[in-house]
Amino acid sequence: MRDIVFKNLTSESRKRKVIASSEITDKEGVRSVIHRHFVCVVKEIHNQEMQKPVPYMHVLKEHNNKECRERFFCKIKGSVYAVNKDKLYLILFMHTLNITLTAMPQGLVN
Repeated sequence: MRDIVFKNLTSESRKRKVIASSEITDKEGVRSVIHRHFVCVVKEIHNQEMQKPVPYMHVLKEHNNKECRERFFCKIKGSVYAVNKDKLYLILFMHTLNITLTAMPQGLVN
């Protein structure tokens, strides 16, 4: 069994784009849940505001034998400058990936 949910939200007034997806899969006695989330924001900046945010990365890996569960989480934040029609823009982005693997009880396995 596989369930997929996909969201694509764009806001022209706030200059923001959000893309999110969730996927749940049951296969060979293991349930995997994968959540992906991407956010992008565009800001017009002026020369006096040229302080670029510091990139950020966080990775977490958990293994729980008691609950028969494994989890992987990764979050990345960054930014880039772009020029369009002689205007300077700062593009901020954040991406998260969350994966959870859980052993299914024996009575629920196909």
